[in-house]
Amino acid sequence: MRLTYMLLAVILTVFGLIMAREFLYPLAFAVLLAYLLYPLVNFLEKKGVPRIFSILLPILVAITFFVFLAVFVLKRINLFLDDLPYFKEKTIEHITDIQHYIESYLGVSAERFKNFLLSSLFELGSRSGKFFEATTGTIFVILMQPVFVFLFLYYRTKFAYFILQMAGRNHRLITIKVLREIATVVTRYMLGVTSVVLILCVFNSVGLLIIGIQYPLLLGVISALFSFIPYFGNIIGGSIPFLFALLTADSMVYSVRILVYVYVIHFFENNILSPNIVGNNIRLNPFVIILGLIAGAMIWGLPGMLVTIPFLAMLNIIMRRIPSMQPYAYLLGQRGTRRHALSLENIKRHLASLRARRKRSL
Repeated sequence: MRLTYMLLAVILTVFGLIMAREFLYPLAFAVLLAYLLYPLVNFLEKKGVPRIFSILLPILVAITFFVFLAVFVLKRINLFLDDLPYFKEKTIEHITDIQHYIESYLGVSAERFKNFLLSSLFELGSRSGKFFEATTGTIFVILMQPVFVFLFLYYRTKFAYFILQMAGRNHRLITIKVLREIATVVTRYMLGVTSVVLILCVFNSVGLLIIGIQYPLLLGVISALFSFIPYFGNIIGGSIPFLFALLTADSMVYSVRILVYVYVIHFFENNILSPNIVGNNIRLNPFVIILGLIAGAMIWGLPGMLVTIPFLAMLNIIMRRIPSMQPYAYLLGQRGTRRHALSLENIKRHLASLRARRKRSL
């Protein structure tokens, strides 16, 4: 019966998340943006600035930055649309070359490949139409984001006292520790990921400029923004300049260069940038992160992939403090596999054991 109730609760929760998608994901974004701005707001309040002005100033700075980024991207898109007829001719020419290549070396008929490509393009076009329709339908909600962020930051003390009252006096100290840990972890994660994305905007743009394809700044910024998604972000973002070069560049060399560059950036981001800037704040194992991203994409689409990991980290923190939920926290966390991880400490330990065995054999 307990397992039945648990499964029923999970099903109802997922159903509720899907049905209330348009209402919930803007609030989820607002929560994460509030955590992102919280350090600056808290700093201004400690300096004696009233709470209203301490919140309004960072929000205005963030709005100015996003407006500048939107104007920058829209101007580049406008220039791209001016050259669209040229790129259309290039794309048709390259598709024809690919079609002849596939027919000659792989034995697939040109007509079958053409029908497959057209069906794929029509499907992509219909999905793009649905995407823009959904974006247009939620434009008011997007404009409400600054209001949501302001209210979350302004009433954060009230929300904290509400949670403390719900937890009761017996669990007051544990609840305070959980709230502080959530604030620390999510704030560091959001600041770290944002810093990584800004660095990748520069690296991607400079790299594409050196490679020599058109619109390197536009493609570099768009591909870097996908890095908010762990693991898959660099691959999804890197596929955009790769496909652009494959379909519009004069030579296949450009697409090969981009493919190599995307791999280098992916390795650099996963092994150098993220470990040193983002760190290991979320304490989730990669298997759970990948499953969470897939589930988030199935429930909320792209917004779900963006907000899943921080909220899984919050859930993991809460589970670690509840005795009956600690097995689930253990399943979500990284404990239990450290001795199998490919780390410098484990490599040294393995080498030491090999030396000890060699000495024994001698």
